Amino acid sequence: MAKKEKLRLIPLGGLNEVGKNLTLLEYGNEILVIDCGMAFPDEEMLGIDLVIPDFSYLVKNQKKVKGIVLTHGHEDHIGAIPFLLKLVNVPIYGTNLTLGLVQNKLKEHGILSSTKLVRKNPGDFFRVGGFGVEFIRSNHSIADAVAIAITTPVGTIVHTGDFKIDSTPIAGEMIDLTRLGELGKKGVLALMSDSTNAERPGFTMSERSVGIKLDDVFKSTKQRIIVATFASNIHRVQQIITAAHKTNRKVALSGRSMINVLDTAINLGYMKIPDNILIDIDDVKKYRPHQIVIITTGSQGETMSALYRMAYSDHRKVEIVSGDLVIISANPIPGNEKLVANVVNELMKKGADVIHDRSAELHVSGHACQEELKIMLALTKPKYFIPVHGEYSFLKTHANLATYMGINKKNVFIMENGKVLELTKDSARISGAVPSGITLVDGLGVGDVGNIVLRDRKRLSEDGVIIVVMSISSETNSLVGQPEIISRGFVYVRESGDLMAQIRAVAADCIAVCNKNKIRDWNTIKSHLKNKISECLFTETKRNPMIIPIIMDV
Repeated sequence: MAKKEKLRLIPLGGLNEVGKNLTLLEYGNEILVIDCGMAFPDEEMLGIDLVIPDFSYLVKNQKKVKGIVLTHGHEDHIGAIPFLLKLVNVPIYGTNLTLGLVQNKLKEHGILSSTKLVRKNPGDFFRVGGFGVEFIRSNHSIADAVAIAITTPVGTIVHTGDFKIDSTPIAGEMIDLTRLGELGKKGVLALMSDSTNAERPGFTMSERSVGIKLDDVFKSTKQRIIVATFASNIHRVQQIITAAHKTNRKVALSGRSMINVLDTAINLGYMKIPDNILIDIDDVKKYRPHQIVIITTGSQGETMSALYRMAYSDHRKVEIVSGDLVIISANPIPGNEKLVANVVNELMKKGADVIHDRSAELHVSGHACQEELKIMLALTKPKYFIPVHGEYSFLKTHANLATYMGINKKNVFIMENGKVLELTKDSARISGAVPSGITLVDGLGVGDVGNIVLRDRKRLSEDGVIIVVMSISSETNSLVGQPEIISRGFVYVRESGDLMAQIRAVAADCIAVCNKNKIRDWNTIKSHLKNKISECLFTETKRNPMIIPIIMDV
């Protein structure tokens, strides 16, 4: 590494949004990648499966990329790794469970054998190229989460990852506040800190408190219990299984990700499962309601999830019946509130009792609230502060907390994806930008669906399509016969004879005008047809369907 270079801090995801977290540290001819996550599509992204960051800057500079370090194993931090590795193959560094979950993904994509996975423990210090990297024990809603301290020639950068301060974690020890304080005493140049709960005052409750509430609910009901939670929250799943064991219930798992994550966690020794408690989902009907707990995916109302399919009677193994108790042990990710509400309504229509509000205390966040964020700032004493992970209001509130804690307002940077923060030992400034944005994953297609395709899908879903099929004489360029009209998602042709006749008349008139003006180019003719038919339909119906003219030469 050159001695006089500036450190470039470049977020490519995770700012002004929830998900697809990815941050770069670039110094000289070396780049270190921190996390590589995905996001869920919003309701405007019709048909899209995943949203991942734009990797074009990394692809362009792939010779500089020395490795990827991971804070933890949630999808918004590891979900895009297979897509990046197919473009830029570099080593990945993470803790045991994190890499276990990554390994499952790489197997699915057929690239496990070509990827170098390097397991590290909290407390380990190692080098990735010229960067010194230290994993610091943390607490979150998944085991093996770490904060990361990166040693660079201009100073130490601390990235908290997703964290909270849990003094009574389900497994392991609480976050290593001592080490964070030691780093603060030595001098932290910049702190990047989780902003997800920056708008919430106080402290986040311990995960252990959920177990107490689960015990109470399980003891007080004779109903069949169905619990929806994040598959990756193995501590929550462990507490559900423990509560089931105390009340002599068998446990069945539903959802591919739930089964895969638990298999990984059990094989790596992160969960203790009582003997003979787990049963196959096919065997649920062999037991009475008070003997069963089903743990399922779908806490965010995802349309392909197990809970969604149960709610809409599309699940092949489980049918919701009157008297079932459904517990949604998760808060909706911002943007998913409507999806969750729809599932809750459908479950209630089927006669199920549903517990899903925060007042039930059957879920706690894995993210730090304001007092914990203040503690992180007080311990690390950063010269420069960059709030990360969250929508703009989260970042802004976190920035205000930092200034309240005594950090100079000029040293607090609310960044945007793609912006470049240049750091030296004594200065920091936003300088330029690199390509950033989103890449849409639709089935096996990565990046082949863009704004134009999404616009067309939205238009089709709202107003449908009209297809106009015409035959034109190659000798006279005049219309042969009547145009055929095909309507899909717009109006029913047989019941709209007058409108169809108008479309035929407009199409015939348009062909005649083009012929009179000696317009022979079919693309030009099609453009005229689209405009004239669109004007007619909007005047008559105030709708704007997609119009596809098909011209045959006869």
